[in-house]
Amino acid sequence: MDSQNSVRAAIEPRAIDLSVVVPTYNEAENVPLLIDKLTVALAGVDWEVIFVDDDSRDGTAGIVRRLARTNPNVRVLQRIGRRGLSSATIEGALASSAPYIAVMDGDLQHDERLLPRMLEALRKDGTEIVVGSRFVPGGDVGEFAANRIKISKLGARLARLIVKQDLSDPMSGFFMLRRDVFERVVRRLSAKGFKILLDIFASAPAPLKTVELPFTFGSRIKGESKLDTMVAWEYAMLLLDKMLGSYVPVRFLMYLGVGTFGLGIHFVVLWFAYKSNGAPFAEAQSIATGIAMVFNYWLNNVITYRDQRLKGVRFIYGFFSFAIICSIGALSNIGVASYLFAENQTWWVAGIIGVLLGTVWNYAMTSVFTWRVKPVDTKVVSEE
Repeated sequence: MDSQNSVRAAIEPRAIDLSVVVPTYNEAENVPLLIDKLTVALAGVDWEVIFVDDDSRDGTAGIVRRLARTNPNVRVLQRIGRRGLSSATIEGALASSAPYIAVMDGDLQHDERLLPRMLEALRKDGTEIVVGSRFVPGGDVGEFAANRIKISKLGARLARLIVKQDLSDPMSGFFMLRRDVFERVVRRLSAKGFKILLDIFASAPAPLKTVELPFTFGSRIKGESKLDTMVAWEYAMLLLDKMLGSYVPVRFLMYLGVGTFGLGIHFVVLWFAYKSNGAPFAEAQSIATGIAMVFNYWLNNVITYRDQRLKGVRFIYGFFSFAIICSIGALSNIGVASYLFAENQTWWVAGIIGVLLGTVWNYAMTSVFTWRVKPVDTKVVSEE
């Protein structure tokens, strides 16, 4: 009978109490170390760790699979063709059935020893989310460079634009929350950028009952930091999406901004060619149109679609599709505006409607055909 009970216990699934979601990109060296640290820190807890890997080139997902064959606490979710820390966190949480979900980085800079205290705090007093904070008494930024501290504090101040709660470290990437809280906000999340905690607070219909626990931000032991210039872009996109996304897509607003700037370039070139150099108007207009189109394509690739930026041969092919689509948009603009004007519509109203129609067409079509696939070398940005 004892042997039958042992076999039954071995094959019956465990009731996982805590899922630790760890987004990864090129963290092959850190994965075994993190699993060992979690094993020690979470002794006595029914836990699992879900590594959500964005198709790392260093074989991170394969290493996790090999470790998972002998460790039932370890799982891996490998994503192909999808990138981003926030979206990875969301998918990892959705793959879990545990009542409590923790989120931390795979670079060993978050103190796993804080996880039991986080879990204890969630189990009492109605606490909904526990944040590991570097800025409450007892917390420390570790070996952060002075400029990164300033950037982090600036980001925290900007976060108040979309989060009304008084948080010391809304930029933290180390936190734990109850599953019912996650399910309450998940459909409101923008999944943009890398500050998923900020997204959660901004998406909550009511302030969350929060506890902040101090921790010291560690130093990366192995691998390289993935923070780059895309961080500021993604953070700005998240802020704008939370402020304006319910009214108009943020990317469309950026597309309009680039187009407005490009219009200025167009008139500068037109003046220089026509007025300053005496070129025939048709010739000057053609030159200005071509230069403005190249400028708009380049700037949209750098700013509007920075997370889907085209490079190499794809950049060249992308320009041709952009030029064809915008040419069709220009014809639509002229046709609609001319028709409305012929129907006794005020000239400036006809002009505005034509421009809007052309702009919407250009945005919609270039989103589908020009910047349709994310490049494989886009990196997951590690949280601070």
